Amino acid sequence: MANDVNIAVIYYSATGNVHRLAEAVAEGAVKAGAHVRVHRVPELAPDTAIDANPQWRAHVDETHDVVPEARLDDLAWADAYAFGTPTRFGMVSAQLKQFLDQAGGLWLNGVLTDKPATAFTSSINRHGGQETTLVSLYNLFAHWGSVIVPPGYTDPVLYEAGGNPYGVSWPTGQPPELPDDQTLRAAQYQGHRLADIARRLTPKEESTR
Repeated sequence: MANDVNIAVIYYSATGNVHRLAEAVAEGAVKAGAHVRVHRVPELAPDTAIDANPQWRAHVDETHDVVPEARLDDLAWADAYAFGTPTRFGMVSAQLKQFLDQAGGLWLNGVLTDKPATAFTSSINRHGGQETTLVSLYNLFAHWGSVIVPPGYTDPVLYEAGGNPYGVSWPTGQPPELPDDQTLRAAQYQGHRLADIARRLTPKEESTR
């Protein structure tokens, strides 16, 4: 397609829930014809903390050599962004925040302006700060001058997944469980919607004869 778009799905995941959501968002964007990079931000927690949670350690080891680490070049490459994070007291995780804080140079040079952006999250329970975490990311998008793309209530699949208009969110419960099929379908839809909006906003190349 003449106006293919590049989408960066950048996330932090401790035990794998946000990782699975990131994969589903990417799947939806790919189905919409986008070129997609799925990259994780670096882990900042010490090994002592990670080793205290077997699921955390397992996920770190499983993804270390499989999922590339995110770089600022990914932000420059992409036409649109999907950011994922677990909630941390109703806010973005330190790992994702540290990555985003490094984007000041790109912001200053206007590289991030006018690009569509969306977000997704996970917490132990449905009222564990999911919406405030997503809105805190949308505050950042406003500073970037992004076009904020929440899923809203634009498809029935969103109601089936819990009806969060700010972004797909998953309550893991205790012990943690990976996102169910309804939530993964909603995440796929969110990725597809982001790609569609990005394509509408990306200028079409003039055909040559």
